[in-house]
Amino acid sequence: MRLLVKIAGALLERDEHVQTIARQITELARAGHELLVVHGGGKIFTATLVRMGIESKFVNGLRVTDRETRDAAIMVFGGLLNKKLAGAISLSGQPAVGISATDAACFLAEPMQVDEQTGSLGFVGYLTEVNVDFLRSLWREGIVPVASCLGLGADGEIYNINADHMAAAAAEFIHADRLIYLTDVAGVLDGEKVLRAVRGTEIEELIRRNKVSGGMILKLEAAKRALAGGVSEVRIVGGTHPRALVAAASGGRCPGTRVLPLVHQPAARAAHGASR
Repeated sequence: MRLLVKIAGALLERDEHVQTIARQITELARAGHELLVVHGGGKIFTATLVRMGIESKFVNGLRVTDRETRDAAIMVFGGLLNKKLAGAISLSGQPAVGISATDAACFLAEPMQVDEQTGSLGFVGYLTEVNVDFLRSLWREGIVPVASCLGLGADGEIYNINADHMAAAAAEFIHADRLIYLTDVAGVLDGEKVLRAVRGTEIEELIRRNKVSGGMILKLEAAKRALAGGVSEVRIVGGTHPRALVAAASGGRCPGTRVLPLVHQPAARAAHGASR
C-alpha cells in the first residue's frame, strides 16, 4: 500500500512523540508499505521568527512570506525539523532521507494567488508537480522519503507551502491509497466527542455550524481535494496515541476520524493502480 503520512509540527516539539512516530513508520515500511512523509512545523517556525525579530502575518490562515521569512522557513522546515525527523526514523531501524524542493526538483510549485493578485502572499506557493520517479527510486531501495513543505518555482525561487495542502496534493500526485494526518488532537471533534467518520458532504456543514475551526478547516478542505483526486480514504488521528499511525494504516477501526469520499470510484482507483 502507498501511504502519505502528514505529521503536524506540534508533534515534533517533543522527542518522545518523534520517536514513537518514527518507530511506527519503520514498522509500516518493513511491512512493505511505500511511504511519503510530509511534515509541518508552524509553531516552531513562529517561535523561530520571534527570536529573529520577524513579525508573522496571516491571510486566510496562510502565512505572508517575504524573502526574510522564506529564508527562515528553509532553515526550519528544510533543515532543523526535516533532518530531525529523518534521523529519528533512520535510528529506529529504517533508512530515511530528508528531501526538500530542490532535491532532484522533487516538489515543484507556483506562487499562490489571493484575490486575483499573484504573489500577494509573497513566497507562498501551491504544489504543481511531484518527481514520482525519484520517490520510486528511494522506495525500491527501502528508503523512506521525508519531505518538508517547500516547493521549487520555475523562477528558481523556493516557496513555502501549507503542509496540509501539500500533503493532499502530493497524495494525489503519487496515487496514494491512503492519506493520514497525524495531529495534536484526537481527530475531528464535535464538542469533546471524536467523530468516527465524516463524509465530504458533511464538511461544509461542520464549518458552517462552527463545529470545526482553524487548522482543522484546512485539513478537511485538503482532505476533500485528496478524495476528489482519487485517494480512497483520509484519516485524521491523534499522533500522541502510541499506535495511532499503524492502526490508521491497517484500514480497520482506529482512533480518530475517517474522512470518506462522496461516492466510491473503483474505476478511478484501478486507473491509478495501473499507472504506478
